[in-house]
Amino acid sequence: MAVVYLNGKLVEDKEAVVTCEDRGFNFGDGLYEVIRVYNGTPFCVDKHMARLYSGAAELEIPVPVRADELIENIHRLLEKNQLTEASIYLQVTRGPVPRSHPFPACCQPTVFMKAKEISWRLRDKEKQTRTRTAITHSDIRGGLCHLKTVNILANCLAKTRARKRGADSALLVRQGFVTEAATASAFCVIDGVLYTHPLANILPGITRSNILQLAEVNGWPLREEALPEHTFCSADEVFLGATVLEVAPVVDIDGQPVGDGKPGPVFRRVDEALQGLIQRQCGS
Repeated sequence: MAVVYLNGKLVEDKEAVVTCEDRGFNFGDGLYEVIRVYNGTPFCVDKHMARLYSGAAELEIPVPVRADELIENIHRLLEKNQLTEASIYLQVTRGPVPRSHPFPACCQPTVFMKAKEISWRLRDKEKQTRTRTAITHSDIRGGLCHLKTVNILANCLAKTRARKRGADSALLVRQGFVTEAATASAFCVIDGVLYTHPLANILPGITRSNILQLAEVNGWPLREEALPEHTFCSADEVFLGATVLEVAPVVDIDGQPVGDGKPGPVFRRVDEALQGLIQRQCGS
């Protein structure tokens, strides 16, 4: 039986109860993070905490736990579940109050975490075949895409439509420009230059941030620029970046091959550099 964290306590998952008056349930009034764990070490945990607390401040959610206490409980959660290769799902909602649309004057936020086992080494063995197909889909998420809220119905809809069309993911298109993917940051390569959408109403992805830093360190040509759908989808390479996914090449969009239909050289350099960063922070 799994152990989860709920409001300061580690409890068995069947004992973790949240009231139906919780605003996360009623309004999607909350935020979440997914943190990857390698070799028992949460990767880029400080970046995840910074994004969580920044979003909570913007939404006026008074997180009742300090970041260092949450990190300590992540380690306790991993130990209790005997996990070293995992993902941590962390959710903070405004908490339980009688249902009313305006933010309440006082609240007691709900803080929840659970751990899920992930086999990193198995995925390494599959790296050469870890490709993705995608569709394009209208970006209907609204104006708060920079916040990682639990209200992600539009993302779920795009992902479901991709699955029904036999694809793995969906590239979101807003006013003719590709913004990101339904559950990942999106990158493309044109004439050796790496492109990604600027931070304008998109999620400031942790993996995106890492890739931008690696590009600067390694001197890779990079442009944060919004590209039209046709330009993006006809690029030499397209790949996605996300916490659990790491990076994965997109070899087909809307039934048309990307480049030669195989992972490209820039993707391979990014993947190798990201694996190096993971190993430096978390060990082998």
